[in-house]
Amino acid sequence: MSAFEAGEEPAEVAETAVAAVPTVSFELYPPRSRQGELDLDRALGHLVSARPEFISVTYGASGSTRGVSLGVVRRLLEQTAVRPMAHLTCVGSSYAEASRLIREFLDAGVTSFLALRGDPPAGQTEDDVFLGDLRSAGELVQLIHRVQAERVPFSEQQVPGFPGARRIGPRERVTIAVAAFPHGHPRSRSVEQDLDTLLAKEAAGANLAITQLVFEADDYLRFVEKARTAGVTMRILPGIMPMLSAPRLRRAVELSGQTPPAGFERALESAEDPAAVGVEQATRLARELLEGGASGLHLYTFNRHEAPLAVLGAVGLIPAPAA
Repeated sequence: MSAFEAGEEPAEVAETAVAAVPTVSFELYPPRSRQGELDLDRALGHLVSARPEFISVTYGASGSTRGVSLGVVRRLLEQTAVRPMAHLTCVGSSYAEASRLIREFLDAGVTSFLALRGDPPAGQTEDDVFLGDLRSAGELVQLIHRVQAERVPFSEQQVPGFPGARRIGPRERVTIAVAAFPHGHPRSRSVEQDLDTLLAKEAAGANLAITQLVFEADDYLRFVEKARTAGVTMRILPGIMPMLSAPRLRRAVELSGQTPPAGFERALESAEDPAAVGVEQATRLARELLEGGASGLHLYTFNRHEAPLAVLGAVGLIPAPAA
């Protein structure tokens, strides 16, 4: 049996504001080395066994990891029962380029997307020429729906690069997730602007939101409350990343611009087993999020399974991993 074979099909979860049972989902990134491929191969079988609602696969700036990302999505489609969620970014893309990529995913049987504006590649600035035809994640959401609506009906035609793939029909529902920022987007002027943007993404056709990394449950819960007041009705999943070392925490803080919990970095630095400290903090956060009403947990995995599954086992969303 392949390491990717999944077993039972995960239960379908409605894209509503509250799921009846808290869901589990993971994020992977495309490996950049042979060792990275081996690490991902080992982790993926374990992550699939948790029967997640979906596993998202990141996509480098301006498609810099396009081929590798497609490869990971293809493995999920062909060798597991888990729904892959393909990341799409619009920075630097023309309508024609973006439409072609969306159609390629749809023709392969991908029905879930994370639509992101994206950041400029290293060394490039955000000038008008670089930004391309699509200026926002909301426009990308609309384009995904448009491409799906314009596709020809189901056929048995072979999909290049996806042997044996199941083509979906033009009226089949797609899930389009978007990013949410409880601590504010770096280019936003206010929380109100962030909420207006999220509401606009939902109006464009988004039906799920996933937050930037959160460290404190109250930050997420307050944001969701404000979003509901503003009129956002789609589910908003909190993003969690178990911090297994002080360098990883510093890198996450650098990328997100957030402030970690007081004393957390010092605790990681001084601990004999920093990974255990990180799992304990993530477990406490996950428990508080679920008790506060979060409809699920989305875990950033760094292509490792041990810490994410330990957290989910500790809060009772999956059987606790064997010691």
